[in-house]
Formats: sequence, C-alpha cells, structure tokens
Amino acid sequence: MADHSALVRLLRQLTVETDLFVDIFGEKQRMHRTDLNALAVIMDARWGGEPMSPTRLAEALHLSASATTSVLDRLEASGHVERARSPHDRRKVELRASAKALNLGRDFFVPLDEEFTRAWQQFDDADRAVIARFLTASIDATVAVRTGLTPSRHPKSSSPDPQ
Repeated sequence: MADHSALVRLLRQLTVETDLFVDIFGEKQRMHRTDLNALAVIMDARWGGEPMSPTRLAEALHLSASATTSVLDRLEASGHVERARSPHDRRKVELRASAKALNLGRDFFVPLDEEFTRAWQQFDDADRAVIARFLTASIDATVAVRTGLTPSRHPKSSSPDPQ
C-alpha cells in the first residue's frame, strides 16, 4: 500500500516525466512552454464543449492581456491557433486549435497514448474509477493551493467582456 509520501513522490515523478515529454514536443515545434500550455487549454476547452476566449485563456494561464496577445499572435502565426468571431455573438472572439496543431499533437502523442493503453490494461473499470477520482482530487487540490498563492492579475468587473 502506498502511503501519503509515496503518492506525493509518484505524482511529482509523473509531473516531471510529463514535463520532459512535452518539452521534447515543444523543442521539435520550436514552441515556448507558455504557448504549449495555451494550446493545451484551448484544446481542453474544445473537448469540454465550451468555447475559449482570449480573456478566459489569460485567466487560465494567469497572464496579462498583453502577454496573452503575444502568445496568441505566435500561435496564430505558426498556424496552431485560429481566432474566429463567435457565431452566437459577433463581438466575441473564440480560439480554436487548428487542424495542423491537432495533427502534430496526434502524431507526437499517439505512441504515449498506446503505451498508456498497454500499461493500464492491468486495471479494471472499478480501479480506473478510483484512479480517475484520485487524479481529479489531486488536480483540484493543486488548483486550490495554486490559486491561493497567486494574486489575480485580472480583477473581476461587472462589465461584460467583449471577448
């Protein structure tokens, strides 16, 4: 049985290994780590069925508006992200990962996905449910502590956001 310290060490090791893996992708694509994180957030929003706006991206990455614009300019220039007007509200901008980005990511990450599939075959559905709850709880705990450590750069306002 893994105790608390062993679980923390294992999560840290997974985080380091994941960071190293993603860094290789970034090097191959000549992308900054912040750009990779932005692309991941944009793709996660897509899979979650919720459009990503520049303002939401800035909040998710804890970036200023100007830094977010710089990231989006680089991602758009490299063909990884597209900015489009919302079909529901033309005043709003939605961010989408391009087909190029999705294809590059798929090509690079498929071997890892295949290895995960092999490694996880030892777990039944009940085990996977526990693992999913554990990972979700760990992510939520990390977000809660991180949020408490970093003051918001984006003060909340009652005025509607045009993005």
